[in-house]
Amino acid sequence: MANISHTDGIGRPISWVGPYFLLAGAMTIVLTDAIAGTALSMARLDIMGSVHASPDEFAKLDYGYTAAKLIAFAISPWLAGAFGLYRCVMVAGLVMTAACYGASYVLELNVLYVLRLLQGSSGGVLLVGAQALLFRVFPLRQQPVVQSVYAIGAVVAPATIAPYMQGWLLDSVDWSLIFRCSVPFGVAGVALLALSPQAKDVDSPKVRVDIAGIALIGTAAFAISFVLSQGNRWDWLNNQTVVLAIAIGAGAIALQIGRQLYEPASATIFNFAVFRNPNFCFGIVASLAAGFALLGSSFVIPAFAVSVLKMTPTAAGSLLLPSTIMFIASLFLTAFLIQKLKLPGIVTVPLGILGLMLAMWLLSGSSPGSGIPDMTPAILIRGLALGFLFLSITLVTLMSLDKTLLLYGVALFSIGRQLGGLGGISFLQTFIEDQTAQNRVILASHIFPGRGEVAARISSIGNLLSHHGMEAGLAKKTAVTLIGKQVQLQATTIAFDSAFFSITLFFFIAAPCLIMWKIFLGRVLGPK
Repeated sequence: MANISHTDGIGRPISWVGPYFLLAGAMTIVLTDAIAGTALSMARLDIMGSVHASPDEFAKLDYGYTAAKLIAFAISPWLAGAFGLYRCVMVAGLVMTAACYGASYVLELNVLYVLRLLQGSSGGVLLVGAQALLFRVFPLRQQPVVQSVYAIGAVVAPATIAPYMQGWLLDSVDWSLIFRCSVPFGVAGVALLALSPQAKDVDSPKVRVDIAGIALIGTAAFAISFVLSQGNRWDWLNNQTVVLAIAIGAGAIALQIGRQLYEPASATIFNFAVFRNPNFCFGIVASLAAGFALLGSSFVIPAFAVSVLKMTPTAAGSLLLPSTIMFIASLFLTAFLIQKLKLPGIVTVPLGILGLMLAMWLLSGSSPGSGIPDMTPAILIRGLALGFLFLSITLVTLMSLDKTLLLYGVALFSIGRQLGGLGGISFLQTFIEDQTAQNRVILASHIFPGRGEVAARISSIGNLLSHHGMEAGLAKKTAVTLIGKQVQLQATTIAFDSAFFSITLFFFIAAPCLIMWKIFLGRVLGPK
């Protein structure tokens, strides 16, 4: 821990609570990113209508924000070395607060786009900087509890609390209140951080600015964000723009990796020395899987509620809300097992994987008649599993890194989690749309007017509508339309159930791969 040098007139320390102000401030200030980062998923249509944006224009707000965050993750070590880690976090908090406040009033698309870039870049610096400060100020023995508290703002809030809050605001007030709600958290977070003298004393290694690396990473970030967020909409490899973006992104990444390997003195945007640590190598791969699970399930559950169950945004958000308590409880249970009982950091990862597999398997049996009581057990198990998974992976990945490499490790860990989540959402979107189309074709092939059961069903519905005053010919056409809607609903339901099961299958395959990867790293990079 940094030395406590602030004393009163007779030499007694007066800043012993400073680290706890830092912890409270870090948890509070990253809530601004949790709110801003999930805002477009719930308020998409409302914002499009307010700013008069086409789908293509609106898409820039989405992938521009993501790209800016990825770039900020990558350049955070350089920013911290140049300006100081504490100053970077404070400035990023102020920028995020101002950008969210401005976004709640702006109706001009181009201005909103600039504000989203500011939100993404400041959010990236906040996530890396705040977590790095916690690792530097608090001793290692306290990290399990410290990282549990931090995860409430960085992981729990965007996965459970933010969707409900945003849904309620959309149904009850207006989308602009979503961004405005970030302001109190930003102000409180900055104020709490200012009360921590220990955070101000944290130093960061000076890093030579890598202009070429920043340009390459920026190019790759925008290309990857565009592909993963818009690839499904443009039919992936059947669209020349998507193919070109893939080529540009892959080329930029390959060039930067080559520079890192062969020109380490000038290529300083990353430091590949972190990969000599076997725990980090395992954790960075595990973070991809954890991001897939977190953001993928956070996307597909509300989407199912809105598309199939026809819930309002508030009701859809409330599906995930009950898991908040379970998520937090498992975080602190994991911290207790590691910090007090001295169990290995990886101890709860199997519980997290098995819990997620069980939760998604239970959800794969959902139907159009399912309600919140039917889905709640699976949602609670999911929350419990995510807590077991995320804290263990964070501690295993970052606790053993040297302080000179910590910022690089946190940055790469954050990038891995973000890319895993983007990949999960992109895969599930494509999977659901493709499965829906295939299911509709298969179901429709069994429904044609010449079939007795279909004719009887059309006649029954038509007679019912006729009895209620509808003209006979129109009643028959309406009956056919209603049956078509039922076919579409069933096709969509089966697609979502398959998507839930695909997450279970993903971990069924990923779990043994992670085990083999851990064994391999132990043999190659472990003690000789």
